[in-house]
Amino acid sequence: MSVIDWRTKGFFVPGPPISDEDFVAAGHDLFGGAFTYPLMFARRAALDANVATMAAFCARRGLMFAPHIKTHMSPTLVRAQLDAGAWGVTVATANQALAAHAMGVPRILIANQVLDPTALRWAAAHDVTITVDSVEGAEIAAAAVTGEAVTGSAAGGSAAGPADGGAASGGAAGGTLPVLVELGHDGGRTGARTIAGLLEVAEAIGARPGLRLAGVTAYEGGLPHAGAVAAFLDRLRDAANAVATLVDGDIVVSAGGSAWFDVVADRLAGQWIPDRTTVPLLRSGAYVSHDDGFYRERTPWNRLAGEGALHAALGVWAQVLSTPEPGLALAGMGKRDAPYDEGLPEPQWIRAADGTVRDASGLRVTRMNDHHTYLSTDAAHVVPGDLVLFGISHPCTAFDKWRALPIVDHDGRVSGVLRPYL
Repeated sequence: MSVIDWRTKGFFVPGPPISDEDFVAAGHDLFGGAFTYPLMFARRAALDANVATMAAFCARRGLMFAPHIKTHMSPTLVRAQLDAGAWGVTVATANQALAAHAMGVPRILIANQVLDPTALRWAAAHDVTITVDSVEGAEIAAAAVTGEAVTGSAAGGSAAGPADGGAASGGAAGGTLPVLVELGHDGGRTGARTIAGLLEVAEAIGARPGLRLAGVTAYEGGLPHAGAVAAFLDRLRDAANAVATLVDGDIVVSAGGSAWFDVVADRLAGQWIPDRTTVPLLRSGAYVSHDDGFYRERTPWNRLAGEGALHAALGVWAQVLSTPEPGLALAGMGKRDAPYDEGLPEPQWIRAADGTVRDASGLRVTRMNDHHTYLSTDAAHVVPGDLVLFGISHPCTAFDKWRALPIVDHDGRVSGVLRPYL
């Protein structure tokens, strides 16, 4: 049972711990004394609408969906995504995969290189799909699964696993580890830079016991425009065709950050490998909460006229602490509370001490410290004690700053608690 107490930032519970369920049953709102500031919260209507909108898009376009849950790492949202039809989930690390397994997720894809033998043995035992982009990575994975020593250039001064006995040692994991081989692009993140290089890795995977080549994968999110994304995804199609004879069964072809999933749908959906079944697998994750900055400007829904829209689900209420000089106010919110890596928070509304609310036009965030946000007030007036509602940019670095977030209904009442993990 999850409880709210003195450890739970934003919630103000100086007395005994209270369960999430009892807290919600009390019918609190955000301004009645059950919270202190800063406080990040989530809008239920926006979360529900975003999950439904993306599920409908994938169904309409013939895509399987494994949303990247690194954005929120919340069992509540994972369950909502699975209930809406998600094939499984995507994660970035072995710890996130372990958490997803504990949440009851049936299929897990780690969209990153995994080179830790302990994690690889666990992944093989639980049918977790991993990503590999080098022959060395294939050797390390195979050695972890089979219990053999690493050979070739991947071998260091020791065997594949630590010599501490039991499941953490070099013993075989059991099972077969499904692997996607990754294609990259110059200047990008991981991934073989050429199709020839990718094919070499695919052949290494196919030649090693304990591994099963399941398909190909790529990440297109760092490319500058739709034309570059389309060309890269066409190369991914070529890569899938190149490895098709090495894959036993359906061929997974996976891509999709949160900025170009419309192009992913155009290029990867459908059955385009002769005489084989492809599984086009989208991995977008930021959609579930969306934002008021980075993705608001970059979301494909800006290009998908008539197909729906996403809504910003997260906000942060913070209090004006000081107005020490003309044109400057300091709010009690900082880098520990709100994302700042892909755009600063956006002031949206001002709530005065008497409960009246007015538009925050004229306020502008200029910089942030650990616990302070600097506001230019040249075109607005605030006083100490006012609350400011901020929209956030880049949700992937928002949830991780909070142990718990209240979920708020249309009437302002708290109807749930989100618990982000890892």
